[in-house]
Amino acid sequence: MKEVLYVDTLEQAEAVLKPARLTVLRELWEPRTVAEVADRLGQSAQRVYYHVKQLEAAGAIEQVASRRVRNLVEATYQAVARKVWLSPDLTGGPSASTDDANLARLLDLTEQIQHDVARLQPRPEGLPSIGVHGEIRVSPEHRAAFLHDVNETLRALFTRYGGAEGEAFTLVVACYPGSTSEPRPSEEKQGNR
Repeated sequence: MKEVLYVDTLEQAEAVLKPARLTVLRELWEPRTVAEVADRLGQSAQRVYYHVKQLEAAGAIEQVASRRVRNLVEATYQAVARKVWLSPDLTGGPSASTDDANLARLLDLTEQIQHDVARLQPRPEGLPSIGVHGEIRVSPEHRAAFLHDVNETLRALFTRYGGAEGEAFTLVVACYPGSTSEPRPSEEKQGNR
């Protein structure tokens, strides 16, 4: 399953974004039959079937299995992605500034980290992971050089460890201006001790 379904046509958006269809789509994050979804939602199979067919036509779900039940073929469906992203072109408004787009990407990365970490299962040998947080002060005249160094360091890591063998790890780096007006949550906890 892909992480994101990118919706870039009005027809696709109209098919996918109706509240009843979004509810069905969420149920299909796991493979399920129409009857299973109908039972989970307390709706008729006919109603759910209609929404499933609309979602399938829009490319939001796909049939992943089928089996014969008496004289009928029962299909199992699954969403093609866990998230639906709308193209900014669909709103008809001005495109976001680069800064706005970068901040939105940071929020998406934060959500992704939360999602991934919540799904990690403990292992007998432990979870090989690391979290680093710090503050770096860079003067305006050195910002370009700093970002260049970060980029080159990451490029070297991806080049050295980016092969197809071994266990996959996700590496996320976030860099944004710090706020001095409010204490960070970790600083508040330390101050209350």
